[in-house]
Amino acid sequence: MIKNKKINALLKALGHYTTFFLLVAFVITSCMTLFLNVLSKSLDITFTGENIALAAKLTFWNVILLSLIFTVLDAIRRKLTVDRPVKLISDAAEKMIQGDFNVRVPTVSKFVSDDKFNDIIRCINKMAEELSGVETLRTDFVANVSHELKTPLAVIQNYGTLLKAPDISDEKRIEYAKAITNASKRLSDMMTNILKLNRLENQQIYPKAESYDLGEQLCECLLQYENIWESRGIEIDTDLEEDITVSADSELLSLVWNNLFSNAFKFTEEGGRVSLSLSTEDGYAVVRVSDTGCGMTPEIGAHIFEKFYQGDSSHATSGNGLGLALVKRVVDITRGEIAVESTVGVGTTFTVKIRRENNELEEAR
Repeated sequence: MIKNKKINALLKALGHYTTFFLLVAFVITSCMTLFLNVLSKSLDITFTGENIALAAKLTFWNVILLSLIFTVLDAIRRKLTVDRPVKLISDAAEKMIQGDFNVRVPTVSKFVSDDKFNDIIRCINKMAEELSGVETLRTDFVANVSHELKTPLAVIQNYGTLLKAPDISDEKRIEYAKAITNASKRLSDMMTNILKLNRLENQQIYPKAESYDLGEQLCECLLQYENIWESRGIEIDTDLEEDITVSADSELLSLVWNNLFSNAFKFTEEGGRVSLSLSTEDGYAVVRVSDTGCGMTPEIGAHIFEKFYQGDSSHATSGNGLGLALVKRVVDITRGEIAVESTVGVGTTFTVKIRRENNELEEAR
């Protein structure tokens, strides 16, 4: 293979030399012929066969020398202006093929090479950067899924082993079975959320815009948690403007409200308060869900919409870190806005803005 490359390189160099030889021979022969004809007519000189033969030999060797010089100069030019940048790009591409997305191609000097190569290099570097981010997300996603699966599976395995004991009481048997059921439900909820998030991110779920009363939907979603707030003595405070309609996908938005309410009740201690308000601002329906829970630091708040991120480890067993990622994706799809304000020890407020007339939903389809 190496021998074939050398032969190909030699043939390529010979081809370049031949091209320059023919070009230089044509130019010099034409110029010399014109020069001698003008000289002969101007000075009335008659050239003999010996003179012409000597001139032809000198011209021939000049053509050979000039062709060689041009070939060498062209090879150096191509080496610096074409071969070097192409090798840099091909080496980087080869590393990316092997999975190294941290590679970056240095730009070449504009005085040495065409700046078009730098345009290609910038695109290659941008692609490597994007692929690096995607690879990081993929590995993090796999690691997080593995971690989230490990805990409930360990619970199921441990309690399943305990259930095999022949001498356990009915009370313990029911307790173990309940633990297995809860762990199974957590697994099921996580798989459901992963599938929903995957479909949303791959745009396999298309929003279907319809006009409906947002206040009614919020009340229906909130009432699903009535048993929770009554059993834990949580105070409910609502301030809903009437007759606020939105043009959006009601099924997708119900995911938003259910996840926000679920988080609010999960982090609110007994005797606390959960507040819900609905108002209009500049063509938006504005929903605020507040709680008097533990709150969170700005550092945690900056990551809460990331998949599998759980800022409060004390509640890790009651969630899988996918709810707010779903919320963010749905709000983005509906061309809405979401923000969070939180103070440690005081509570958290989520603010969601939904366009009242969301014509962009149809464009998104």
